[in-house]
Amino acid sequence: MKIAVNTRLLLKDRLEGIGWFSHECLSRIVRLHPEHQFYFLFDRPYDNSFVYAPNVTPVVACPPARHPYLWYLFFEFGIPYQLKKIRPDLFLSTDGWIPTRLQDIPVVDVIHDLNFVHHPDFIEKRTVKKYYDRFFPQFAQSATRIATVSEYTRQDIHQQYEVPLSHIDVVYNGSNPVYHPLTLQEQQAVKAEYTQGCDYFLFVGLIHKRKNLANIFRAFDAFKERQETNAKLVVVGDKKWWQGEIEDTYLVMRHRDEVIMLGRQKVEVLQKLYASARALVYASLFEGFGIPIVEAFHAETAVITSQVTSMPEVAGDAAVLVDPYSVSEITEAMSKLWNDDEYRESLIAKGRVRRDLFSWDQTADKLWQTIEKVL
Repeated sequence: MKIAVNTRLLLKDRLEGIGWFSHECLSRIVRLHPEHQFYFLFDRPYDNSFVYAPNVTPVVACPPARHPYLWYLFFEFGIPYQLKKIRPDLFLSTDGWIPTRLQDIPVVDVIHDLNFVHHPDFIEKRTVKKYYDRFFPQFAQSATRIATVSEYTRQDIHQQYEVPLSHIDVVYNGSNPVYHPLTLQEQQAVKAEYTQGCDYFLFVGLIHKRKNLANIFRAFDAFKERQETNAKLVVVGDKKWWQGEIEDTYLVMRHRDEVIMLGRQKVEVLQKLYASARALVYASLFEGFGIPIVEAFHAETAVITSQVTSMPEVAGDAAVLVDPYSVSEITEAMSKLWNDDEYRESLIAKGRVRRDLFSWDQTADKLWQTIEKVL
């Protein structure tokens, strides 16, 4: 069979959450199913590292899709043009976007979350919000079958777009196998390199209003006022949406000199930072899944996360759950994990159990099961 795949988010050294999902799932699926031919549809010149196996044929469809007008041209003209030549038995999209005028081609669409429905303030450009509002209902209703990364989002898609629950499958995200614990000596070396030898809390994620970094800054400031400690806050993430409330909050922090901004980092560096942190602080306002929670479980690091959307579903009883809008709750959680070693170790132990529920092997298997239901 021929399977065409939207792979526009496979970008060398620029993989975010959905990009990692695409990479981890597709690299496994194509190798496990050599009997099928896969056509990867890129929107620009691709890196050969994403051509995972001999049964993958890379194709560049035009134009590059990085703006609503170009999204429209790419998905409504560029991809259909290539599909007419390929004549696939199925079209798979791992990022939610699909052509709306496909005829006689079954479609599996992976929709990761509907944050733009609940928080339009997270979308900075009106053209982007209008595109989402117009086309995502069409994507959801025209797909033959939908996969999503949490039961929370499955229910959300059903409620927002009236897609039958029987047409939506949950395929949880996984964690890169590179994440693992370090010895105390190795942790000390990491701290010496990045935090002047001090213990630290860790934030990982794209620096965006949705990630709630402003309240994490406020909570860290309050924590430092409460504790006589040299603790640091290490922030790892692209500063693309830094300006505004996040930057303003940072600039008025009393302890901003204790915040270490590292920008985007490679996985190998992230592994060391996770495994050496006192705790991960991942108090997002909205998540379809929350991959850093599982990465921290694998690195055997305690987790503070939010009690909203999908995060309790992922964290279970293995994390401190907080109201992300409450600075005092985030502060209290940081203080608890800083001062109570027994409690912190109990969370890490629960994380060792919890992490077995999430692996990219399982994700790829579940996604393939969805594909098979359609094929």
